[in-house]
Amino acid sequence: GETQPLARQAESMTARVASSSPKPSRRAPNAENVSIMFFMATKILFHVVIRTFFQKLCYFCKRAYNNMSTTMERNLKDALQHRRSYYELTPESPIDDAKIEEIIHFAIRHIPSAFNSQSTRLVLLLHEQHKAFWEIVKRTLQAIVPAEAFVATEQKIDRSFASGYGTVLYYEDTTVVRKLQEQFPTYADNFPIWSEHTSAMHQLAVWTMLEDAGFGASLQHYNPLIDKEVRERWDLPAAWRLIAQMPFGAPGGEPQEKSFKPWEERIRIFK
Repeated sequence: GETQPLARQAESMTARVASSSPKPSRRAPNAENVSIMFFMATKILFHVVIRTFFQKLCYFCKRAYNNMSTTMERNLKDALQHRRSYYELTPESPIDDAKIEEIIHFAIRHIPSAFNSQSTRLVLLLHEQHKAFWEIVKRTLQAIVPAEAFVATEQKIDRSFASGYGTVLYYEDTTVVRKLQEQFPTYADNFPIWSEHTSAMHQLAVWTMLEDAGFGASLQHYNPLIDKEVRERWDLPAAWRLIAQMPFGAPGGEPQEKSFKPWEERIRIFK
């Protein structure tokens, strides 16, 4: 009599066990959570790494582009065509000072001169020395220009010249010229003129190379008014004759429109 009830009890218990859902183990959700967390951490880390990589890549690409666009060495024709007069300068430089000095050294070494006289002398003024030069110019002009007119003069100097990064002073050594006159008396009258030609070639070469490096520049002539004070300020030889001044800096605006006369008025070709 007791066997059947026990059998029914066993069946009932089996049915309850079969119908009830098994309890999830504690380890299963933990393993799943760990997997999810690992996946999310890996995704975040991957995203950060990739983002950092592309940020670095973009930085170096942009830097390379800027260097290429400001310091790219054009061919000679393109460089000469690109050379213009810039009258709005800023005190920034697209290259370091050593590169500017290289331009000056290159011009002095490789630009030709009459009879290989090498009479040109260059003075490079940067930073505070550049500012000091243009203060001399303003002070000199203020002493001779009427007060009402000097206002515009000062504004022009401050905006177009003193506002730049540096200035190149072009000199000719008259000692060299006099020696050539004595050595070749037949051409004595021509040597001062040829000396000016030599200076002009240096001016064009430096101007073109400065612009090719990303600068804007112009050519000014405040000599001989400023000659004495400039010579004393930088202790320059008395035999050096100042020819021109070239302020340069990062362009602060576009150059003025340039017009061209018909080449037929300026060129004659015979074959």
